[in-house]
Amino acid sequence: MEEKNEKWNHIFKRSISYIIVAALASALTLFIFGASQKNQFGKLRELKNVIDRMFIGEVDEAYMDDIMAAAMVASLDDQWSYYVPADQYQVYEEQHTNSYVGIGVTIQILENNGGFQVQQVEPGSPAKEGGILPGDVIVAVDGKYVTEIGSDAAQTMISGNAGTKVSITVLRDGQEMTMELTRQSILREVASGKMVTDTIGYIQISNFNERCAQETKAIFADLESQGAKAMIFDVRFNPGGYVSEMVEVLDFLLPSGVLFRSEDYLGRTQEETSDAACKDMPMAVLINGDSVSAAEFFAAALTEYDYAVTVGQPTLGKGYFQQGIELSDGSLVNLSVGKYFTPKGVSLAEVGGLQPDIPIDVNEETMAEIYSETLAPEEDAQLQAAITELQKQLG
Repeated sequence: MEEKNEKWNHIFKRSISYIIVAALASALTLFIFGASQKNQFGKLRELKNVIDRMFIGEVDEAYMDDIMAAAMVASLDDQWSYYVPADQYQVYEEQHTNSYVGIGVTIQILENNGGFQVQQVEPGSPAKEGGILPGDVIVAVDGKYVTEIGSDAAQTMISGNAGTKVSITVLRDGQEMTMELTRQSILREVASGKMVTDTIGYIQISNFNERCAQETKAIFADLESQGAKAMIFDVRFNPGGYVSEMVEVLDFLLPSGVLFRSEDYLGRTQEETSDAACKDMPMAVLINGDSVSAAEFFAAALTEYDYAVTVGQPTLGKGYFQQGIELSDGSLVNLSVGKYFTPKGVSLAEVGGLQPDIPIDVNEETMAEIYSETLAPEEDAQLQAAITELQKQLG
């Protein structure tokens, strides 16, 4: 089960929920960065000794370690760096492999632990086969209501081993419906496509993690075979992913030249380049404020080569890249370790994100419908603007 919060955030916040609490504790650990090398852990040891000797309650040592580690990372005041406890590491890994064991839904946690609103249902998943629909609210798992056991416990109950069963109760149009589903390994659909006119193809790219390039290129070829003479790429709500996957897609589309630039914490620079083979057709890229990292650099490269027009809203403007560093206890810190730039050397963080060539703003309600894929294509003003532009180019 994949989770998105109510603003459809792109950052992997659920797996690092400790940071919310840890931010309150960050004042306890800020001293680490200002202390001398000799005494940098002195206060920490002193406080630990006080707690061990005098605290009247029970102490969860592992939880304390997680809180302190998360607070250290939170004190960096970098929205892209975060700490992942050992018991959340598998979830972190699943996100990047586009696979997990579950029932195949993307959810939004409702306020007051009222349940989970289903945002998306994975094609071919147990949820899809069982009849769960976007908009349904999961209110109970194995007969236990989310309001009683809490959202964390409910999510744990939904998760499990492949081949095992789970009972899911959803609320739809005021009526409760219960269905028994068999958990299975889910391969998330990374890219999907269709023809939106007789000559214009449409490819939605969910992220740039594993299998992105493979699926995107296959769909592009299929749409070409159906008569596509122009292509729309939709990277709205795309949280980014691996540079290697983004570069492979760009190499497929663009002619010879630089595709991406980066500089690490040691000052070492690197350029990713493309060969001469390319796709010579009109293109457009749909973007919004939740197009992040590889998604916005993908769009930026296409526009800087004059291969595509961007439509929608400004992207977030991410300028750092991260490295996941596993710690000895199985936890992980995802730390910002360098900067990256467009082919022309632009830092999107410094310019406030990629600005669309054709700005089309939409309200939050419409944004939610786009995200949950419940908005009819003819009502999607951003998509329709892209179609109109490409039709002009096709003549």
